[in-house]
Amino acid sequence: MTIRHLQIFIAVAETGSMSAAAKRLYISQPTVSQVIAEMEEEYGVLLFERLAKRLCITDAGSRLLGYARHAVALFDEMEDAVGRAARRRQLRVGASITVGACSLTEIVRRFEEKNPDSEVTVFVDNTSVVEAKVLDSSLDLGLVEGHVSSDRLVVRPVIHDELVLVCTPDHPFAGRGKVAVRDLDGQPFLLREAGSGTREQLDSILRDRNVHVRPKWICHSSDAILSAAIGGQGLAVLSRLLVREAEAQGLLSVLTLEDAKLDRSFQIIYHRNKYLSVQLQSFLREIELSAQTGS
Repeated sequence: MTIRHLQIFIAVAETGSMSAAAKRLYISQPTVSQVIAEMEEEYGVLLFERLAKRLCITDAGSRLLGYARHAVALFDEMEDAVGRAARRRQLRVGASITVGACSLTEIVRRFEEKNPDSEVTVFVDNTSVVEAKVLDSSLDLGLVEGHVSSDRLVVRPVIHDELVLVCTPDHPFAGRGKVAVRDLDGQPFLLREAGSGTREQLDSILRDRNVHVRPKWICHSSDAILSAAIGGQGLAVLSRLLVREAEAQGLLSVLTLEDAKLDRSFQIIYHRNKYLSVQLQSFLREIELSAQTGS
């Protein structure tokens, strides 16, 4: 088994075709077929099934895929570390949607200023998607809010955040400062999608008190929810970091819950077996500096 075997296997899994994988890797299709056959013989399992003229990865193949991506990523890092790669060093960072909107831009800007030979590529999605991509080594690390389920990840809380309830200045709640969770029953709400840290925390509080809100919007974008809240479409729970400008301009009234805590942390996550390169350690320090300075 070689790195080349794993690279070919990954290409077949991602393209769903021996010929497409061969084209991507600039090798012959018989070579691809031979490599997959060798891997299936070595492990004694079927890695792909042919269904409707397309190769579909099996359960065993899916299990192998995560490890293969991780091994290839480690190999690429090794090549960078010993100077074999002449390309600009790339750091793949994932962020949950709230983090991407609130904190990450300045962190990346400062890091790239201090490390001109490095380039950060950013992937933004909800916490559960970022977690999955860190697990399969599609991302080097993530900065997320909410619950992280896998024990294969290192989880380091770094940035404190507070979720707040927002409404328009003419809403009956405006100016009250605090409301009880029971007061939210039946209210129209602008909600994040299932899988986001913000949604999980709100759902848990409502469920514990048997309170039912009326979903009016369900959206992946915190910025879209912020705009809808300013437009009077409903109540929303958002990061205080995200709403502070709208509050200062008098566009939104910000409230807290008198009988529930909406504090949380943004967390760094990375694979337990991840090699912490000098580049990666430098980026982690930049995140921690941002947490200390509040910028």
